Parts: sequence; structure tokens; C-alpha cells
Amino acid sequence: MKSESPRVAVIILNWNGAKLLREYLPQVLAATNPDIARVIVADNGSDDDSRRILAKEFPQVETMLFERNYGFAEGYNRALAASPCPYTVLLNSDVAPAPGWIEPLYEFMESHPEAGACQPKLLAYLNRDSFEYAGACGGYLDRNGYPYCRGRIFDICEKDKGQYDTVAEVDWASGAALMVRTAAYIKAGGLDADFFAHMEEIDLCWRMRLQGWKLYAVPESVVYHLGGGSLPASNPRKTYLNFRNNLLMLHKNLPDSTRARTLLWRRLLDTVAWAKFVATLDWANARAIFKAHRDFAAMRKNYTEHPAADLLHHPGAPDILTAFYLKGRKTYAKL
Repeated sequence: MKSESPRVAVIILNWNGAKLLREYLPQVLAATNPDIARVIVADNGSDDDSRRILAKEFPQVETMLFERNYGFAEGYNRALAASPCPYTVLLNSDVAPAPGWIEPLYEFMESHPEAGACQPKLLAYLNRDSFEYAGACGGYLDRNGYPYCRGRIFDICEKDKGQYDTVAEVDWASGAALMVRTAAYIKAGGLDADFFAHMEEIDLCWRMRLQGWKLYAVPESVVYHLGGGSLPASNPRKTYLNFRNNLLMLHKNLPDSTRARTLLWRRLLDTVAWAKFVATLDWANARAIFKAHRDFAAMRKNYTEHPAADLLHHPGAPDILTAFYLKGRKTYAKL
């Protein structure tokens, strides 16, 4: 399907990712139909070789050059504010799309005006028969606010056997390869810059749903994601951001009727996670959880407006802690 001019901007946010640019940008360019999409690199104040590499080795690629590192959230907000197209893909710098990846996403958005955002199927770059942690085949939230995916529960990623090769409405779409209606993204407020990184796309998707948009996974489109390109899973900084941002997300997006109860229960569950790190003498991650809760207590004062609708607690919402650890249900299909 050819558009009169490219109607999709594929924006890659880069910060000191010279090595990733050399490995992944050629694959993005080779797999992306230029009749539909234009590829843009937004450089987030890099001080490595990134800008020289872009100018010398990829002169055909459009660039946005920011004066400093604004983080994932604010960096993309600035890029989306300048996006030249009605649709924009937020594409991680460590993603290699499969050939023909952009057409199914674009065609789906064109034919589904209720869709505010969608994602492709995410497979692991180094293990291509398995789903990738950061979004697999579409994301959901359980009744306690824990994210999980078609193809990934906690840290268990399933093999891709075509079991989720159907379009599905989801609670959130992965920020690793997220196509949005540019205007809907901006109207929803974009990514929350206070999050800096991690779970900011889940928060955005929640706000888009509160505004009436639907979100989808479109598995006909496939990309391969390296993952851990910014921080490895065991890094205390990642632990801190995930725990803090999950609490902020619940505080922001739950109504008065359920917010306090849900947060109390989540903070108790987080205490169990903290105790587990203490028991294993992982002091860095234990401190990260303590700091996350301390900073959440200060930051929540910045969020005083709350929705009337509760999109988290609904009939059929699972409790993945119970399902995973007590019932041994390790896959999405068994929840």
C-alpha cells in the first residue's frame, strides 16, 4: 500500500549509541518502505561518535539534534512535537525490523480509526524463535498493576510458535516499537518526563485509553529487539525506575475509589520483594526499592488530578503473582 507521500515518521532516539547505530540503522533502512515511512534519528545530546557517524556514514538519514540528554520520555516528546507525519513510530535504537514490517502497522491504523497506537510482534534479536521481554505480542496489566504480555510473564519469555499470531486489543503497546497517531500522542500529554525511563509507555497507553483510544498488537509486523540496550535487567537503577514508576503510574491513573487500597497492597508486595533482596544480600537492589518508595512519596504530590474510570480492576483481570508462583502458570494462555 503506497501513500502519496510518507505518512509515517520512524524516529529512533539515540544517546551515545554509536555502536548501535552502525549495527541497527542499516537494518532499519533496508527493511523500511520509503514510500510509507521516513527514518529520523533524534540524538539526545550524545558526546560519543554518534553525530559524526550520522553525518558521515548516514547522510541520507534525517536528524534532530538535541543539546543534552533529556531521557527517553522527554527526548521522545521533543521529537514527536516536531514529527512531520500523522503517524509516528517510536523505535528503540537496538531494534532490527523484519522486511515489510511497516506496512501492516500503517494499514491497520489507516483502517481502524479507533486505534490510538499499535505494536508489532517483538522477538529476541539473539534468540529469534522467542518473544522479547519488552513487549512480546502485546501488553496487559493485572489487577495489582503488574505488566505482562502475550508471550511473556515476569521473566519467562515463550517460544514463538505462532500461538499469538492474531490481532489483539491490549492494555499497552511496547515502547520498543510503538506506532502512535501523532496528534493522539500529543493530546494525551506524551510520555511523562518525570518517569525518565521505564514504564513510561504503559503510563501513556493508560492515558490514551482513558481518552477513548484503543490499542492493538499487530503480529503480522515483526521486529527483533536486543533489549537491555540502556540498562541490564539486574541493574539497581532499572530496579529503582521500575518500582518507582509503577507506583506513580497507579497513583496517576486510578480513581479515588480504588487508588489508596491498590497502592497499599502494592507497597506491601514491594516490601516482600525488598526482603527477598535483603535475604540474598543484594543490598544495591534492596536500596533501590527503598529509594523508589521514598521518591514516590515525594513525587506523587505533583499528580493531583485523577480519572473517574478504573481500567485496572475489571472482571477477568488476573493476579499474575498467584497464577505464576502458586499455580505454576507460566504462559499467557494458561492465565
